[in-house]
Amino acid sequence: MGTVKENLISINERISEAALAAGRKPSDVKLIAVTKTVTADRISEAVACGVHELGENRVQELCGKYDDIENVNWHLIGHLQTNKVKYIIDKVSLIHSVDSLALASEINRRAEKIGKTQDILIEVNISGEESKFGITADECVPLCESISEMKNVRVKGLMTIAPLAETRENTERIFERLRLLSRNVDERKIDGIEMSELSMGMSGDFELAIAQGATYVRVGRGIFGARS
Repeated sequence: MGTVKENLISINERISEAALAAGRKPSDVKLIAVTKTVTADRISEAVACGVHELGENRVQELCGKYDDIENVNWHLIGHLQTNKVKYIIDKVSLIHSVDSLALASEINRRAEKIGKTQDILIEVNISGEESKFGITADECVPLCESISEMKNVRVKGLMTIAPLAETRENTERIFERLRLLSRNVDERKIDGIEMSELSMGMSGDFELAIAQGATYVRVGRGIFGARS
């Protein structure tokens, strides 16, 4: 692994190449630097190199780093419990991991209290892996229909995580299925539900995700090295 700056140059080049190979504009793909276990000093290095989007898995870590890092958008990308929503509702630009009506309702309630409309993604467990959070593909449209009635939550798209040990072909299939599900939801024209964002792909598979339409890729190890 190189320095944070060298790693970012390499990752951004790979994002551009993957986008162009898929007939897409590199600017259509946004890089989220995943900061799980990464110190504020190291995160600041990435921000100084032009990173604007930061992703945290844990509420406690996000809150601990929030005041130390300025001029960035924070994304909550890990599992979110309803009782933790109140700690991050004023801090995050996008919540990637909404996987129940109860969670969406709590986000809506907390956002209303501070006069905010909170952007969210629906997390879909496309692979069916038991250890993963997320709704099934069949539950996606009904959940979107229910959330569409909420005034302070705005669905912007879908998110998924591919299992680490999958073959390249299976990983591609998972990302393709999320893209097709997104299109299916979009075609329903549900009031207030957008499908403009697809959050999928991490350090080991983001190029495959970009080929299938990812608009957000979540890279931690590829930027900061192995987690401590």
